[in-house]
Amino acid sequence: MSSVPKTPTPAARRTSRGRRIRPALVLTLLAPALMGCILDGERPAPDLEIPARYHEASRTAPDAAIPALDWWRGFRSRELTSLMEAAQVTNLDIAVAYAQIIQADAQVGIAGAPLLPSVTGTANAERVRTAASTAGGATTPPIQYSQYSVGLTASYMLDFWGKNRATLYASEESAVAARYNRDVVALTTLATVANTYFQILAAQDQIRVTRRNLAAAQRILDLIRKQFTGGTASQLDVSQQEALVGTQQAAVPPLEVTLRQNVAALAVLVARAPADFQVAGGSTTRIAVPRVTPGLPSQLLYQRPDIRQAEAQLESSGFSVDAARAAFFPQIQLTGQAGWQSASLAALFGPGAWYYMLAASLTQPVFDGFLLSSQLKQAKGLQLQYLQTYRKAVLSAFADVEKALVALHQYTLQERLQSSVVAASRTAFDVAETQLRGGTVNLVTVLQTQQALFNAENTLVQVRLTKLLAAISLFQALGGGWLPPVAASPRTLPR
Repeated sequence: MSSVPKTPTPAARRTSRGRRIRPALVLTLLAPALMGCILDGERPAPDLEIPARYHEASRTAPDAAIPALDWWRGFRSRELTSLMEAAQVTNLDIAVAYAQIIQADAQVGIAGAPLLPSVTGTANAERVRTAASTAGGATTPPIQYSQYSVGLTASYMLDFWGKNRATLYASEESAVAARYNRDVVALTTLATVANTYFQILAAQDQIRVTRRNLAAAQRILDLIRKQFTGGTASQLDVSQQEALVGTQQAAVPPLEVTLRQNVAALAVLVARAPADFQVAGGSTTRIAVPRVTPGLPSQLLYQRPDIRQAEAQLESSGFSVDAARAAFFPQIQLTGQAGWQSASLAALFGPGAWYYMLAASLTQPVFDGFLLSSQLKQAKGLQLQYLQTYRKAVLSAFADVEKALVALHQYTLQERLQSSVVAASRTAFDVAETQLRGGTVNLVTVLQTQQALFNAENTLVQVRLTKLLAAISLFQALGGGWLPPVAASPRTLPR
């Protein structure tokens, strides 16, 4: 006689359920500590050498101000200010960076999804008809029946080791890096707008200088031709002056190319069609160069968006290492299913139609062809890459400030000296022209003073342009405008 299993009493069921719950409760209580062991992995130190001050900072005026957020207003150009404001709103590169932020935020949501339960609703209706069968000479007729069910299925992965949490943190840091990337693109765009605008002004200055010099050369040519008619000048003198006039005329078309191409480039920066875009321009002589102090090198770690981006990428790679390390530990999956099932649609929600199922599973990697170890090695390699990238970003930032300070100081000095050269050359040319009209100077001296004046004026325009470009480089090297000081969170402090 077969034994019939006894139905457990309610007390026995409670005891059995308690035995199953206690291990899960213990693991749940230990989960934060176990997760902390994984997420608190050691981070490699950047080991940076941060100087106490900039070598060229002593050359900066002590009463100069630090860059403001709208630093471009210091150049005192309304058109430049208008272009800068337009670029911040319409520039397409900045728009692309904004789109990347949206993607990074969405990736944060994707990475955080495994930390929440997954619930799926199901509804099913079946009509089944079996085929007739014959066995032992007896034929079993077909059977027809219906089956209806409605239910919910829920699953949840217990993140004991912090793998999913580390993946979420890595995505969050990547989203932070995307925001700093937008700042990098915006700063680069603004610097490019200013540089292009100054190149337009310089081209206009050079065109004016060339046409003024052309007019002066033409006056000398007319005078030499009169002297040639009077027999006091030779054909050689006329030909030499004609060559100088032709040289000045030939210098105008390349300057027009530079001017118009930079206008077209500026139109693209503000998302305008070049055919419908106009720049009034002006002169580099009307542009003021604001004086600015670079601050301390340590402040640059928080002001440069590219440094902050590299820092966020390094932090993200650290959490990726944590996630790869946590993948070696067991994964515990909880699954539950509940609903109603009945052969009759009318009795689907009736008594006895309700059912449920609870399950827990544990998965432990045993051998995967060294997949997990290779993924961990890859994550550590990426972390090392971002570490070196961060170190290079910091050192390059210090070098950018030093180079910009040197360039701005030296080109300011050169502009002052070159202005003296232009003044002396203009005086010499005026005297030579006066003496030529009086017949007291030879033509060789006149030609020399002309060429010296033309070269000096063109050089002065180039020096003014390079000084303005150096000023823009300094603002860009300093990270643009200086934000008000804010308290940094522990996760954003440089390591």
